[in-house]
Order: sequence, then C-alpha cells, then structure tokens
Amino acid sequence: MNYSKMIDNERGLISREIFSDKDIFEEELERVFTRAWLFVGHESQIPNPGDFFTSRMGTESVILTRDKKNKIHVFHNSCRHRGMKVCQYDHGNTQLFTCPYHSWSFTTEGKLFGVPQYKGLYEEHLNKDEWSLIEVAQIYNYKGTIWATWDKDAPDFLTYLGEAKTHLDLALDCRDGREGGSEVLMGVHKWIIPCNWKVAAENFLGDTYHNVSHRSVDLVGIGPSAEAGVKGRRDNELEFAKHLWVNFPGGHGVHSAIVPEDSPFVNTFQNNPVVADYFQYCHDERKRRMGEQARLMPFVGTIFPNASFHGRQPRSICVWHPHGPEKTEAWRFFLVDKDAPQEVKDFMRRYYMRYSGPAGMTEQDDMENWNYATAGSRGPIARRYPYNYMQSLGTALPPGEGPVAGNVSLQVSEENPRQFYRAWRNYMNEESWDVLADKAPAQKGQGN
Repeated sequence: MNYSKMIDNERGLISREIFSDKDIFEEELERVFTRAWLFVGHESQIPNPGDFFTSRMGTESVILTRDKKNKIHVFHNSCRHRGMKVCQYDHGNTQLFTCPYHSWSFTTEGKLFGVPQYKGLYEEHLNKDEWSLIEVAQIYNYKGTIWATWDKDAPDFLTYLGEAKTHLDLALDCRDGREGGSEVLMGVHKWIIPCNWKVAAENFLGDTYHNVSHRSVDLVGIGPSAEAGVKGRRDNELEFAKHLWVNFPGGHGVHSAIVPEDSPFVNTFQNNPVVADYFQYCHDERKRRMGEQARLMPFVGTIFPNASFHGRQPRSICVWHPHGPEKTEAWRFFLVDKDAPQEVKDFMRRYYMRYSGPAGMTEQDDMENWNYATAGSRGPIARRYPYNYMQSLGTALPPGEGPVAGNVSLQVSEENPRQFYRAWRNYMNEESWDVLADKAPAQKGQGN
C-alpha cells in the first residue's frame, strides 16, 4: 500500500480507502495498535486487590487487574495453552483466572499457578515461570487513567502525550482545580456501530463544523437544566470564549477555549440548587487555585489513536475499539469527582444517560453521520474520489505563536484531522519513534 499517496496534506486530500479496506485494517492492527499507547481503564474500576476489569487493546481482549500487593497489571486475556479467554466476565474480584477449556489457572500477578495432572503430564518439560500470562510492555497510571502499550521501545507515556497533557488534565482534574481526583461513574456504556474507528476519533478532534447535525437536540434542550433552545446546551458557558483548535506531535488534537478575564459562573444547573451551588463553589475555587490558568477550558479532544474525551459535560473518556474496517465498538467512561456529593453524582448520572451513549440524543446524531460516511467510502466509484480536508488550509499558527502550546488554529479548521492522518500515515509506513514524535524527517517522498 502506498500510504504516502493516500494522505496528501499539502492539498488537503485523503483517500476514501483508508475507511473501508480490509487489508488496510489488518495492517492498522499490526502497525498502529501494537505500538501506540492505548487507554485501558481507570483505577477506580479496580479499587481492591483481586479486582479486575476486562478491556481491549485493538482487537485483543485484555485484563486490567490489581494483584494482592496492590500493583496494577494489564494482561492479554488468553490462556498460554490453547488461547481460550481466562476471564469471561466484564468485571469482578478473583484470586485466580482459570481457563474454562483445560483449567490452567493464573494468579492476579499473571503467574501460571495450576495445571491439571501436572506431575504426570508436564513436570519434566513445563517450567511454569516461563508460561505466565502475556503482559503489556509498558503501563502507566496517569491521574487514575490506565494506559498501556505492547511496544517496549515506545517512549514513556508522558513523552508520548507531550503538550496535549495540559488539555487532557482539564478533563481529569477535579472541577475545583485540584490535580486528579476523578472516578468512573456507574459502569461503561458499550455499543457497536457500523463505522470505521477513525471517523469517530476524528470527530472528537474538534469537528465544530458538524454542529448543524445537532440542531434538533438544541431545540429540545439538552443542557443539564433541560431548558429548551440553544441556551439549554452544554456549551453556552463558552459563548464568549476564544475557541482554539490545537494539534501536537504524534497525532493528538484538541478543541479547547479561553474564557474572558473575570468570566462569571454560568449556571447550567438551574433546576437543582444543590448541584448549582456545588459547581459555583468549584468555579470560584478553581479560579482561586489556578489564577490566570483557570481561563483555559476544555471541550473535546483525541489522544492518538482512539481515545477521545469530553472535558466539560458530559465529562467522559470515549474509546473507539476497532472490530473491522466498517465496525467499531464504542465505550464511554463517564467521570465525576470522587469526592463530589452523592446528589451531584446522581444528577450527573441521569444527565449523562440523556446526553450520550447508544440512547443518548447527540450520540444518535453522530452515529448516523459516521455510519453513512463509512458506507460512502466503500464503492468502486467512491474510491476514485478523495475526501476534502481543505478547511482553513495553511492558517494554523506554528508552535510559539498561539495563546497555548502546539499548532493553534483560531478558526474552525481541519488542521487537527490533517495532522492526525499524517501521524496515521507515519505509523502505517512503519516509521521510527523519532519520526512519529516529529523529531526526525519522514522517509523521502512522503510530503507534509
């Protein structure tokens, strides 16, 4: 495959093939998902020794677990004997992961513990220490979120994240400005959609251009106060803000905003005084703690390749798990401050369910767009014509010239997806980590 021809950033053209071709999808699994850092889960899902949460990395099932010594692990959910899943449940607590096929069992440290008829059949040949569960090459707990990679040569997670960290922090930190402190509320919303995973990841890079799709939702009133009209929607608190579209080395991209100085608290919780008072306190305390930095507010973003986030409401992490070139399993992890009052958590739980997920009002709008966009990439005639990514071409400010770090656009722009697909192309061309991090030139002839 000539991926350099498929991604033409100079002219803003991207081949439709990358959204539906089976061979490209198989190469993605090998070249992207075995190397990049991937979001696995949150430590609040496994608070006690023996707790586990079954997650995914690419198409691989993995187990996020906490061992008896309180250490967190991520294991490939596959028995070393014949490959059967050793964990059949979404979450729970256990002392051993036991394969239901031949009953090999493994500890929460991943060690092979029990082998039926070991003395008679295996003792002279099988060294149990050599047949532990396969563990990821690197794991990192970032403010409660757990990330992992299969690549031992990958840069550490903070280096991989780079200056996108500032914007991810806005989603993970407490609403009152304290670092960290989030937890996953309820379980995880999961549903399967007939679209390519990249379409969803791209949308969260800051595709503000598609807001016309949500006009009906605006009219109904989707804000926490459920007020009809556009003022009922979550982004009214950013009405007078300067919006920023920012991309970073490695393909990460965000849509954030800077609010005016002395920006007042916008009460989007008018139907519940207890919740309104809580967020008023958080607003004031955040300004006190962070000063001028409190003006930077989150909206949405994507950490390459497939982890996206909502920074305000509905505050969440979204993961787009690939199942096939035209099939994606979407997961939503909804976040709240761990020490928020229970009434606040209950209120946000109801709002999150109304807004997002398979039955959420905005999610249904997005899914219909993504499904048809993927279908529009499939046919032989369609593939002859590339997609247009020319929006605001050449208008992004280079690093150091914008109000925040990174390549900044001050108007609605497709620069974020252009750089996302540039990073994707570099992975698909099996470039070195120096190239993936924009520390060295790509192979000759690849363009921008």
